[in-house]
Amino acid sequence: MPKRLATALATTLSAVTAAAALVVSRPLPTSAATGGFDFTRAQVATTGLQAPWGIAFLPDGSALVSERDTAAIAQVRPGSAPARVATVPNVSPQGEGGLLGIAVSPTYAQDQWVYAYFSSASDNRVVRFRLSAPQTQQVILSGIPRAQFHNGGRIAFGPDGMLYVTTGDAGTSANAQDLNSPGGKILRMRPDGTVPPDNPFSGSRVYSYGHRNVQGIAWDESGRLYATEFGQNTWDEINYIQPGRNYGWPTCEGVCNDSRFTNPIQTWSTSEASPSGLAYANSTLFAAALAGKRLWTVPVSAGSRTGSPVAEFQGTYGRLRAAAVGPDGWLWVATSNRDGRGTPAADDDRIIRVPPAGGSSPSPSASPSPSVSSSPSVSPSVSPSARPTVSPSASPSAGPGACSAAYQISNQWPGGFQGGLTVRNSGKAAISSWTVTFTFPNGQTITQLWGGRYSQSGSTVTVTNESWNGALAPGASTTAGFTGSWSGGANGTPSPVTCTAS
Repeated sequence: MPKRLATALATTLSAVTAAAALVVSRPLPTSAATGGFDFTRAQVATTGLQAPWGIAFLPDGSALVSERDTAAIAQVRPGSAPARVATVPNVSPQGEGGLLGIAVSPTYAQDQWVYAYFSSASDNRVVRFRLSAPQTQQVILSGIPRAQFHNGGRIAFGPDGMLYVTTGDAGTSANAQDLNSPGGKILRMRPDGTVPPDNPFSGSRVYSYGHRNVQGIAWDESGRLYATEFGQNTWDEINYIQPGRNYGWPTCEGVCNDSRFTNPIQTWSTSEASPSGLAYANSTLFAAALAGKRLWTVPVSAGSRTGSPVAEFQGTYGRLRAAAVGPDGWLWVATSNRDGRGTPAADDDRIIRVPPAGGSSPSPSASPSPSVSSSPSVSPSVSPSARPTVSPSASPSAGPGACSAAYQISNQWPGGFQGGLTVRNSGKAAISSWTVTFTFPNGQTITQLWGGRYSQSGSTVTVTNESWNGALAPGASTTAGFTGSWSGGANGTPSPVTCTAS
């Protein structure tokens, strides 16, 4: 029996008492934000999910959510019931296994690929398929050890365009130190599953090793990789992941100060955390805690923790499994109360959305919370060191039918970049649609855009709203995200950026 299950059965009363004490240890803020998000205005975006595990976003801004035990993929739009859009065959749910991580191809608009990590009858594997034909699967990687527990399972595309896969030791701790085993690792591969030539071990997908059970990964604006990891009996961890490093399991749990291993940047007792999904924004990591039943916010910079972690949602929504920053600029969090270890409410499982700190109007929600007054919002996908150049087409005091737009770069790498547009109604009346136009200065090309529709003629790009985000009240804003490629000596910010409203 895994230690978390045994602990839960043996210490339920004391855990509840401790949790209650922790809830009142930090008063709920009335206006201050944590990590750039306003947790006082959290909303229940949708209900009725069954043990959701992964969240990935389609170009139209909706989310695909994987359900561990049903092998279903649900499409989620805030304020609407989840729509099951596919059931993945060959999944064998058992224990902690089932349909786990999910990712959307960075070039989805062209290839329509959806990637999934799941437990089959014999192994854990990564496949890709199209939502219209999930039974037609391309196996990207098979042979990952599976067991009742410690299956890892998070997958995500990094800013370098590579696919990263987290695996567990499958209950055999020696797997973590065996470079010939994919178990207990973070793996890096091309989108087709082949080995990149710049991986730390020649001919191997292994990116880092010595892991017990990694279930969360996220990158900062400079491309640094962080990961959550389940400990055994003492310490859960967040690690700054560097290629080729050994993170110590099974010899080391927590901080060991052993020169052979890399220490974590944050540890918690296992009752406080059991950290699964991980997101990053505004120099802050957001770790979804299962046994801890809270969302940990951890300030970081350059691979180090820079302040004390703060717990949000303590005792509010139960077990938390996934965290992701959406193209809408909100923080999305999934509960995991129907996974066999929680106490589900009638509407579990749920997706919670947390708005960026600021005064923008709440988006559609299944259960809105009272709003608070604060300063204008900034997209949380952009770090303070990469704040946008803003070319407003109208000032806040302009007449009816006015909008302004800000162009933002949140991340860039050789030959590619990621960013967004924040569109704001800067007039005195509601608008029903908007169009943003800008000209790239240095050979950039949009390769994918979500939260809007785009066309590009030469260096000039035109972006128009989707049907669901064109209507904006005065002062309200929306965000469109994009990836692109570039050539020339350096990337650059286009100017002017004009916005036209109607």
